[in-house]
Amino acid sequence: MDKRTRIVITGIGWVTPLGHDIDLVWAKLLDGQSGIGPTSHFDAGTFPTQFSAEVKDYDYQQFIKPSAAHDGVGLNTAFALGAAAQAWSSAGLDAFEGLDHERLGLYLGSGEGALDFDNYVATNIGGWDKQSCKIDGTAWVKIALEHMNALREAEQEPNMPLAHLAMQFNAQGPAYNCLTACAASTQAIGEATDILRRGDADVMVCGGAHTMIHPLGVTGFNRLTALSTRNESPTEASRPFSIDRDGFVLGEGAGMLILESDEHAMQRGAPILAEIVGYGSSADAYRITDIHPEGRGPSAAMRQAFADAGVQPADVDYISAHGTGTKENDSIETKAVKNVFGVDSKDVAISSIKSMMGHLIAAAGAVELITCVLAIRDQRVPPTINLQRPDPECDLDYVPNKSRQIQVNVALSNSFGFGGQNDTLIIRRWDPDAGP
Repeated sequence: MDKRTRIVITGIGWVTPLGHDIDLVWAKLLDGQSGIGPTSHFDAGTFPTQFSAEVKDYDYQQFIKPSAAHDGVGLNTAFALGAAAQAWSSAGLDAFEGLDHERLGLYLGSGEGALDFDNYVATNIGGWDKQSCKIDGTAWVKIALEHMNALREAEQEPNMPLAHLAMQFNAQGPAYNCLTACAASTQAIGEATDILRRGDADVMVCGGAHTMIHPLGVTGFNRLTALSTRNESPTEASRPFSIDRDGFVLGEGAGMLILESDEHAMQRGAPILAEIVGYGSSADAYRITDIHPEGRGPSAAMRQAFADAGVQPADVDYISAHGTGTKENDSIETKAVKNVFGVDSKDVAISSIKSMMGHLIAAAGAVELITCVLAIRDQRVPPTINLQRPDPECDLDYVPNKSRQIQVNVALSNSFGFGGQNDTLIIRRWDPDAGP
């Protein structure tokens, strides 16, 4: 069999509820700080959940030059532009003149930007005919023309971050966007890896961006009873693996990575931060919002990633857990880790940064993989905060409350999405002499 192309990470960037700078946010994560607080994007006073993990004090133009091409972007695209610009710069691509733009690709896992909610409601209420209990199409169109903004409507679509990144970086190569819920950006990074392995691109910009902190998003998750309602103490609301956990906290933001073949990266003298060695993907084939009780989907994704990576569970030093803080997810993820790691499950450090960041939905996986890169760089892993009362069913090492200095050469990141999508990535410290 031909030697497999090795894929490396050369750039990282993020926009998060804890800030927009790699080292500043990483320091806050290691310190156990929370980015969760009262919701300000809209008046959530009548909602069961009145808090979230919002991006604060952010303007994407602090990262890129103002351009009419990006006027009126939704929050998903604004987050993506800032995170990608950071990753592009950290990879040294802004100073590299030899890039073949037809071999520069994009693979994002992105969801919607903030909805134009007030005008949406005004249009639909105004077009409603009380006598027939139906929408009056003529009245609806008239009101929509007065209230709705065509550009705003287009910009809230999930594919728009990709379109704007393509314009920003003149990316003319493969271009894909997936929206597999909470697994989306992990899937995007895994699929971007495969595109590079088969030689269809030299460089891939990949990751995800999303916000669901709007009335429809919060309503939906509240109706599912998936969100914490700990309104009296928002910073303590996200408590993965705790016996008194009551749901996740909605977050927002973006995480972006630059991937290249090792040959391309070394030829241009790029910094190599880590190597992606394994990717696994599976479906639960069970229920839309429930994980199979035996964790068969997450277990299958991890096993696939190990088979792809050629490493063993005993080689893994750190797991970035999906770790949402829901009753179902945390216990089943624990069971899945035990299924795959066996006796080694007790020896691996595991943590969930969702305890501090909230759940960034489509962007979560990319941001969490970046923390794995930083854990390898600094040999320190972030904590799971608010873990004062562990659930007896969640009896692994979740690095409770304080970060930990450990040896990290291999890290695994899990993402599991509504609909039953499961994706796992394995990265390791870069060693040019190691096998593919």
